[in-house]
This record gives sequence, structure tokens and C-alpha cells, in this order.
Amino acid sequence: MYVDSHCHLSFPELSGRLPEIRQAMRDAQVDRALCICTTLEEFDRVHALATAHDNFWCSVGVHPDNEGVAEPTVEDLVRRARLPRVVAIGETGLDYFRLGERSPADMQWQRDRFAVHIRAARATGAPLVVHTRSASADTLALLRDEGQGAVRGVFHCFTETLEVAQAALAMGFHISFSGILTFRNARALREVAREVPLERCLIETDSPYLAPVPHRGKTNQPAWVTEVAAALATLKGLDAAVVAQATSANFERLFGLPTA
Repeated sequence: MYVDSHCHLSFPELSGRLPEIRQAMRDAQVDRALCICTTLEEFDRVHALATAHDNFWCSVGVHPDNEGVAEPTVEDLVRRARLPRVVAIGETGLDYFRLGERSPADMQWQRDRFAVHIRAARATGAPLVVHTRSASADTLALLRDEGQGAVRGVFHCFTETLEVAQAALAMGFHISFSGILTFRNARALREVAREVPLERCLIETDSPYLAPVPHRGKTNQPAWVTEVAAALATLKGLDAAVVAQATSANFERLFGLPTA
């Protein structure tokens, strides 16, 4: 019924609890999840989750925050993207939030890495899982320049303005909302969520991070994506089951998966 479109089950906070996590998913009617890769070194573990369980799929990519890791080439990403149960390129994008003493001009390595992912998405036709934080203008510009109108995907864990959402939608991207939607201080994001068409929405946990209300402060898990669906349903004046059905159909369509 529900789909968690973005989680990190290979991370140590969750990897040792997989039987418990999968049972909680069944109990909550969360029947599928996309396991997200953040480094090439991690990919084999993420892919193993997808190949071991018929309701998991995975991505391949290198997160923009990760430094001192293997730098991907287009060929690295394309080869892995063609493996069974790999359905997306990413998580990729730009993040200028933790610059420290650096400036955006110093982050050319992030922009170069993002461009490699966009080129791999063009080469494979796979959707991009985009992370952007404090870097929306450069993120959109690179997608326009490198994507050449041929790249689709999702802006995950969306926290940007309505104008950024509209620009992403105009390029054919989906918008994914996380547990942040339930946070008391997320009024501006809730206004954005009201405006994004339901047929372009996804829901996610980004577990083990960002546990939604009423679980804040705990280690997040895919079963709690139901709280995100409930929050989105309230904003749109819909039943949660309608949001579950729509976001599941959006997930299937975007990632080329059969109807559950």
C-alpha cells in the first residue's frame, strides 16, 4: 500500500535490524522500499539488499557530501545501473550547507561529480535521485545544461521554495517529501506540499534520519513513511489511503516497476 522511496538500510543504524524493520514494514502496510547508495564502496551492500528481497530496489551514486571516497566515472555508474534491481542514479546533487571556510566557488568538485551522474542518467535513461541543500540555483542550472531536457527523476527530501519546486516540476521531476513535513517549524514546506500536484509527489523516510512526529528523536525506519503520507493527506484534504495509492503509482511509473 505504501512505498518508502528513499531509505538507507545499509547504514549501521539499520543494517543489523533488518528482520525487525521488515516486520514493522509489513505491519504498517509499507510493501516496497528503494535502498539508496551514497558511495561506490557501499554499492555492493546496497545491491545485496535489493537482490535478496523482492520488495527492495536500489540506486547507484555518490552523495555530494562524501569526500575522500572513490570518485565515479560515467562508465562506473552506467555499468552498475544495468545490474538487476538497480533502478536509479544517485543520490547525487549539490550541498553547500556545510561549507565552513569554503565558498560555493570552491565546490567545483561537487559540480563535476553531479555532472557525471547526470551524464550517466542520460546514457541509461534511469531517473536521478537529486539531493540539493543551499544550492538550488546551481542544481537547477546543471540539470538544464547537462540534462538537455532528457533527464527525469526526483528531488528527494524536499526543503526548498515553491519556486524551486515549480522549476523542478517544469523539467519533469517529481518532488519527494520526508518526515520534515510533520515538524512544527516546517510551515513553509507544508505550503509547498499543498501546491505540488499529487501525481508528482513521492513520500520517503530518508531513514535512519528525520524520524517524523510522533517518533522524533528516534532512529527512523521505512514503516514510519505512513506518517508522511498522513501529513500530506491532511494538507491536501484527502484520505491517507488515496495518498498511499497515488504515491505508489508515481513510484512505479518513475522507476519503471510493475504494479504491486
